Amino acid sequence: MADTLRYPTPSEWRAAGKTALLAGHSIFYRYAGGGPEALLLLHGFPTGSWDWHRVWPGLAQRFRLVAPDFLGLGFSAKPAPHAYSVMEQADIVEELLRHLGIFEVHILAHDYGDTVAQELLARAEGRQGREPAGPRILSLCFLNGGLFPETHRARPIQRLLLTPLGPLLARLYDRRAFARSFRAIFGPRSQPTDEEIGHYWSLVSEGGGERSLHRLLRYIPERRANRERWVGAMQHTRVPLRLIDGAADPVSGAHMAARYRELVPRADVVLLDGVGHYPQMEAPADVQHEYLAFVAGVAGRTGPV
Repeated sequence: MADTLRYPTPSEWRAAGKTALLAGHSIFYRYAGGGPEALLLLHGFPTGSWDWHRVWPGLAQRFRLVAPDFLGLGFSAKPAPHAYSVMEQADIVEELLRHLGIFEVHILAHDYGDTVAQELLARAEGRQGREPAGPRILSLCFLNGGLFPETHRARPIQRLLLTPLGPLLARLYDRRAFARSFRAIFGPRSQPTDEEIGHYWSLVSEGGGERSLHRLLRYIPERRANRERWVGAMQHTRVPLRLIDGAADPVSGAHMAARYRELVPRADVVLLDGVGHYPQMEAPADVQHEYLAFVAGVAGRTGPV
């Protein structure tokens, strides 16, 4: 997955960011770019906002970018014990946007971030006709993620972490186990290098974060419990939606995209052949091209909530 460009390391990414006290927790975020509109970037599990570094320079030419690390992940606080929830993460994102004085956004989300984006969309739909407390959503683009619980194929380690053995397994989880499970979700021609695995692991293990992974994985049963709310919001919204999906992803690849086409009206789907679960890392030029084309098509349309 390596190329000739010089990208920031997680440490360099952190040095360029800020923290804010939100919902009583220290939350790390990056905020940069010179465009007139804001783009909220929501990362996946179990990494952090560093996941966006390969598309960051190109997107920053078009947007003001906001990229938080979710509570319990990346460089944000990792309280333990703590009952992590998607609802809490959405609360924190809304509070961050208010903190920055941002009241309307485009959203580009991945994996866990997809689920938080679904909740933000459901809240926006529910506020129609009333004074909004959260952001006005101009558009929403999903990358690979568990948009539909019936198509999400959790990795074996995730299923085990959700069992009563989860706390013990979390204490035993190390870089070697992480690398083995992580490589399996990338495309065959876009595998992360050993150095990149080290960078990813540094995000997971920052502040002992690996010991809380079983708590964060509550988002999987949350998806089942809130399926009607979150899928329903996608089906009824007037917000422009697009799915850019790495087809080779065993977790939420082509099979999830097929379900998206079945359930989402006027489904706008871009499949990236040979790309796995992290398209913004595996095929950043394609993701940037397809995303900017989507936003260009959105310009001038009505319907954000």
